[in-house]
Parts: sequence; C-alpha cells; structure tokens
Amino acid sequence: MNLAPDRPPIKILQVVGMMNRGGAETWLMHVLRNIDRNIFQIDFLVSTTDACAYDDEIRALGGRVIPCTGPSNPLTYARKFQQVLQEYGPYDVVHSHIHHYNGYILRLADRAGVPIRVCHSHIDSTALEAKSSWLRRLYFKLMTRWIDRHATIGLGCSDVASANLFGKDWQKDSRWQKYYCSIDLTPFETKVDPRQVRAELGIPAAAFAIGHVGRFQEQKNHTFLVDIFAQVLKREPQAYLLLIGDGPLRAEIERQVERAGLAERTLFTGSRPDVPNLMMGAMDAFVMPSLCEGLPLVGIEVQAAGLQTFLSEAITPEVCLVEPLVRQLSLSQPAAIWADEIVRAHRERAIDRHSALKTIQQSTFNIQVGIDQLMKVYRGDRPDQAMQKITNRDKAII
Repeated sequence: MNLAPDRPPIKILQVVGMMNRGGAETWLMHVLRNIDRNIFQIDFLVSTTDACAYDDEIRALGGRVIPCTGPSNPLTYARKFQQVLQEYGPYDVVHSHIHHYNGYILRLADRAGVPIRVCHSHIDSTALEAKSSWLRRLYFKLMTRWIDRHATIGLGCSDVASANLFGKDWQKDSRWQKYYCSIDLTPFETKVDPRQVRAELGIPAAAFAIGHVGRFQEQKNHTFLVDIFAQVLKREPQAYLLLIGDGPLRAEIERQVERAGLAERTLFTGSRPDVPNLMMGAMDAFVMPSLCEGLPLVGIEVQAAGLQTFLSEAITPEVCLVEPLVRQLSLSQPAAIWADEIVRAHRERAIDRHSALKTIQQSTFNIQVGIDQLMKVYRGDRPDQAMQKITNRDKAII
C-alpha cells in the first residue's frame, strides 16, 4: 500500500514498561530514528510517570511518551488504556512488548477496534516459568490464549522466543513471524581511541578487560558472571570486569563483589549512552551467562565490535553470526571451565574488527533491513483480512 503525501500518517502505539536503555527499548529507538516519520507517527505507552533515558529524544523526534500506570490492576488499567486511545488516537497499530501481558493489551486494543495488533516476543522465559507458582502458570496460559485470539500478527526475535508465546507449532500459523530486531551499525564504523576510553574508566591500557551489558535482574545471571571473573583473575592477574547497566539486583551484586575481594577490579558504570564506544575502546571480551534470552541484540553488537564473545547455551545459536568470535558454554559447567575458555581465547588471534563488522552489515540485523520488514507490518502488507482494515480507513479519508 503506497501512501499519498496528503494522507495522514499511520499511527502506532508502542506499549512498553518504560523507555530506559534496555535491549528492546534501544531497538525501538533505532526504529524511531530511522523510519520515515512523515509516514509513521510513533507514540510510546509506558507504565511509569518517572522520567526515562529516552523520553527527551522521543519527543524531539516527534513521538509522545504517554503514561498509563497500574498494569497490576486490570480494571483500572483498562479504563486508562481506553482513555489514552480516545485522547491520543485513533491508532492504526498497537505494538505490544510486555511479553505475556501482551495478551491483555491486545485484548483491550481489539475491543477498542484497533485494526493491527502486534504481539512481540523478545525473550524465551520458559526456564523461569517452570519455577513459577501454579497460579502464575495459570496466568501465563490465559495470556497465551488471549494472544492467539486477539493478535493479528506476532513477531518473535528467535525460534525459542516465538514458541514461548505462540506455541511450539507457531510456524504453522501465518500470523506468527520470526523477526530479527536490527541495530544501527553507524557507531561501530567510527574510530575509537582505546587508551582514552580506558583512561576515563580507570582501566590500564594493558589490562585484560571483560565486559557485560545487561539489566541487573535474575535472567542475566550476574552472580555466576562474578564467579567466572574471580576465576579469570586467578589466571590473568591484570584482568578487569566492566559491568554496564542498572536494575533491581545491582546492590546485591555489588555486595557479592565486595565479599569476594573483587571491588578494585570491578567497575559498575550504570546505564550509559555510549555503549558501542565502551565495547570498542574498553573491552577485550564479552561474557553473557544468561539463564534465558530471546535473541540479545547486545550479542550482535559485540560481534560488530570484534570482541571475543562467550554466551551460555541458554541463548539461541541464531545470535552466532561471526563464528570465529563466538563460543557457547553450558551453565552446568563450573566457573573455572568458563574462565579457562575465556583466557585461552584471549591468547589466540580470532578475526579483525573490520571483517566482523562487514559480516554484521551484510546480515538481516542491519537496521535498514529491519525497518523495511517492519514497515510492511505497519502498513498491513499481508493477505490476512484483518490487515485490510487500515486500507479501508484510507479509502474513507479519501
């Protein structure tokens, strides 16, 4: 469907928790910066009234940040959600990123008559769900049922993330698609002075620096990461650990670092806007021992930065694009085994950064490829009858 210049933009409501620097949120900012904003108006529905890292940039790019608090109270949330649609809409697309809660969001959007309702699965939470109470598992079952009933299209960032929300037979339903979230690779094309970056952080130029980027929460498995670093330090006395991110478990991990006597070699930077520079200028290796993931974009970014990358086997192998750089290890292996592999790889030559970046640029993780695919979703370029409703809207306007 080609939109004439005098037609109103397609209005999209992105439903997120908050717009701080997380994987999905950073990807959404890549989208907002690169999509044609004359054709697509993108707003963000958040569940907080607190100021977040990306709020100002969203507004500068023409988007709106709309609070809709209280998702834990379904009736109150439903009323607020309806008010948002009436005040800021009508919306052509509701694109929800709240995992299982997508079911409730899209149910509300369906009842409000939103024609295109996108359920996005960014993670495979199967391992965490298995440890949940029976009541929580009942909630998961209800939400997946509502996703099936009310989503007009589903996007999963990997095979396992798709199966988590759309069922093990998701490939049999044309509504469900695997969609690799993409990244803007421009920051990785710039030159960085490692000595300057390290000096600013207090990392010696000759040190072996292990990095990690991730929110401090259970799934990221920071406790094991610190154990791994303790073992690395025994083998490489000049090693440092660089932890980028914030989250509810940060204080707990800081205490673990103190107890282990690692405080002088561990840096907590908090959330940073210059992560690509830190990857290229400060890190020698990247370690991500997650308990569960969908397809972590940071795993693609570190390959673009040319870093030796060590991932848990809980992470889909779809993330392994530059094979000489990436190793996957079992979480059943002790920290010492991880440390042995990290140190051994550090002493070997892998692949130069330019070649690694070129591989990522030619992949489907390039932002321009991802934007083209997403525009088709938002335009309704699919055979499903539900997707034709937006075309009918344009005809009515004409």
